[in-house]
Amino acid sequence: MAQRDYYEILGVARDAEADAIKKAYRKLAMQFHPDKNPGDKEAEEKFKEAAGAYEILSDPQKRAQYDRFGHQAFSGGRGGGGGFQDVDDIFSHFGDIFGDFFGGGGQQRARQQNGPRRGSDLRYVTEVTLKDVISGLEKEIEFDTDENCGECKGTGAEKGTHPDTCPMCNGSGQVVRQQGFFAMASTCPTCHGKGQVVKNPCKSCKGKGRKAQHKKIRLNIPPGVDTGTRLRVATEGEGGYMGGPPGDLYVEIRVKPHNNFERRGEDLFAELSVPYVQMLLGAEIEVPTVTGKAKLEIPKGAHPGDNIKLAHEGLPSLRGSRRGDIYFHVNVQFPDKLHKDEEKALREIAKARGLDVKGEGSLFGRKK
Repeated sequence: MAQRDYYEILGVARDAEADAIKKAYRKLAMQFHPDKNPGDKEAEEKFKEAAGAYEILSDPQKRAQYDRFGHQAFSGGRGGGGGFQDVDDIFSHFGDIFGDFFGGGGQQRARQQNGPRRGSDLRYVTEVTLKDVISGLEKEIEFDTDENCGECKGTGAEKGTHPDTCPMCNGSGQVVRQQGFFAMASTCPTCHGKGQVVKNPCKSCKGKGRKAQHKKIRLNIPPGVDTGTRLRVATEGEGGYMGGPPGDLYVEIRVKPHNNFERRGEDLFAELSVPYVQMLLGAEIEVPTVTGKAKLEIPKGAHPGDNIKLAHEGLPSLRGSRRGDIYFHVNVQFPDKLHKDEEKALREIAKARGLDVKGEGSLFGRKK
């Protein structure tokens, strides 16, 4: 996808003065600020896009390169928000200049970081067979995650002590310097944005407040799942922060390909070779299914390429009691060589129908 023009992103003319560019960026950043649009991914992307444009146009040298070469001048570098990993990267680069509008800016962000927070959701991918899709199964899965340290309850401080407010940033997590009306902030180098410092680190987690955990859980996979089905296992994700609730675990299903059957929804499709005599006269033959064998009725006079249905031997529906069917695409099967009595009978049929056929020994014969 082509990158948008930086001047267009900020809504300024190409000859705009530096102050006009600052003003335009400030307006957009206030509009799409994450604190004003919590959970809005589209607003977050626009916030990053505006920051990427401002980074280039606010720097005279970079702006001159952009005016001459366009986006090619910065291929592989920052641009269009692509150089910023997340909004915190933007705040550390430019600073949170909107504290008055969003309830304290950096200090609020530090409080959120050090207060109770929900753990992240986790994603796990597991494979099942087509037979498992029919019956469902219980499966044990293992994975690694993080949780609060039980000794320090996530504070990172030794039991009986507590973290102190960072003296460098006074708990905001950022150090701010003023440049005219534009406040430039960066992550506090002392507390690394946490707003707190730990003088006596917890021995169990070495001051991190978190510990790795290896988890094993039993997962019930219902009948009817398909590749891409996601199962939610509540509270089995990453552990919460500072007493916050854990996240959820999302298990994504992958169904292994089957050697004989192709899946289309709840129905299955397979190839089946049927002797020519049974195709002509009809028959009941034994055919394979996913779980065993079943009887399939071949109608009299079946044609090669017909799809013959075996009802209710397909896959169950994930959302109901319906079960699909198996469709066998029939191909006619001829013998490599006819027995004499079989050849004789066919010649009599050909004669009765007035058909001209080759001499004896040539019918269905194959050179070895």
